[in-house]
Amino acid sequence: MMKSRRSLLFLFALLMSTHGWATTESYGYPLADPYAATVIGTPRDLKAEPKPIRGGHVKNFKLKLFEDRAKPDIFWYDQGLRTAVAYQKHKAPLIFLIAGTGASFDSPKNRGLARAFYKAGFHVAAISSSTHPNFIISASSSRLPGHLMDDSRDMYRAMELLMEKLGDSVEVSDFYITGYSLGGAQAAFLSKLDEDKRAFNFKKVLMINPPVSLFNSVMILDGMLDSIPGGVDNFQAFLDRLMDAFTEVYTTEDQVEFNDEFLYNVYKYRPPKDEEPLAALIGTSFRMSSASMVFTSDLMTNAGYIVPKNRVLSRSDSLADYSKVAHRITFLQYFDELLYPYYRIQQPGLQREALLDQLSLRSIEDYLRNSEKIHVVHNADDLILAPGEIDFFREVFGSRARIYPTGGHCGNIDYQQNVKYMLDIFTGQGGK
Repeated sequence: MMKSRRSLLFLFALLMSTHGWATTESYGYPLADPYAATVIGTPRDLKAEPKPIRGGHVKNFKLKLFEDRAKPDIFWYDQGLRTAVAYQKHKAPLIFLIAGTGASFDSPKNRGLARAFYKAGFHVAAISSSTHPNFIISASSSRLPGHLMDDSRDMYRAMELLMEKLGDSVEVSDFYITGYSLGGAQAAFLSKLDEDKRAFNFKKVLMINPPVSLFNSVMILDGMLDSIPGGVDNFQAFLDRLMDAFTEVYTTEDQVEFNDEFLYNVYKYRPPKDEEPLAALIGTSFRMSSASMVFTSDLMTNAGYIVPKNRVLSRSDSLADYSKVAHRITFLQYFDELLYPYYRIQQPGLQREALLDQLSLRSIEDYLRNSEKIHVVHNADDLILAPGEIDFFREVFGSRARIYPTGGHCGNIDYQQNVKYMLDIFTGQGGK
């Protein structure tokens, strides 16, 4: 029961210009279907799979950003923002690595990238998504994630504190930053923030499969639930079947983590029926992430949105009924009923469309266009982009964009050719 309850609190994360573009002829990623690529990822024999980082070269931290912050008893296990640094025994550049929507600092995608960067000689500091419950509880000022710049300010403070904790134990020559999905967009906002604060003076910034508009992308993901047989009204039945498959995976695997590996494991052990498109699986996974985010934010702000205001939940209380409510909430509802009202108080007179603009890379387009240190890798068939949005990267970044023809959303993130290009960006051998 405890594992079941805690699974409700963690996110199932999911939740590229001329010669810089990849061409079909030169690219060997094997999955042409963007939905299959998103779910399955890279076949094992085509992955860049460096050896795991030895435990002696990793430092783990629980950062206390708000020493006096009260939290509901249901979050008793949260003792600070969890982060980790894989360090070299010599002076080297440090890459901050930001996880995607709903993912933790040690999500499979973060671990894979961290291993590749570490093997290439970098220190790597892994940071959870601002939409992960641990970040909301321990690091978010508003406790209502979704505003790209404000969330990035929170993340910047966490990064500063992490370096303070590291002290002189790790010698750093330069700082770089990257992230995938939402983390990719935040890497750009963090870079812009650093232009003023200058705590890191980032030398290179790499955005991996970022959304153009956060709002557009989450609306696309929410819309995938319409592909559930019988429509979104059958969501609970579809989710129950998915959780049955998860239970099968949990009892079969030695270890199953509540993160973006979930999709692959469920697909591997219980492939969707013919009438159940992969879009439904992706949409459901995102909704689970979103539900966990909204539930955590509701409790941390005492908003009374899901759990009645001032209701005290203990660690022994059942969350089943609240879970059903949370899983019915769309991002549009979260935006209109929680996020926008909060920012309308913070910014009197703020119009809804103005806030939507703030949730987009277009709000910092001039900076992205003129900052030569920022690069982007993306896929032409990325599922989270609205029609025409891939052209934003071609037009704004020019030769600093590498756009692959296939790969879906982050499905090719650990493909050998992709990883080599990312490393070339940071080592100065590519991206020109």
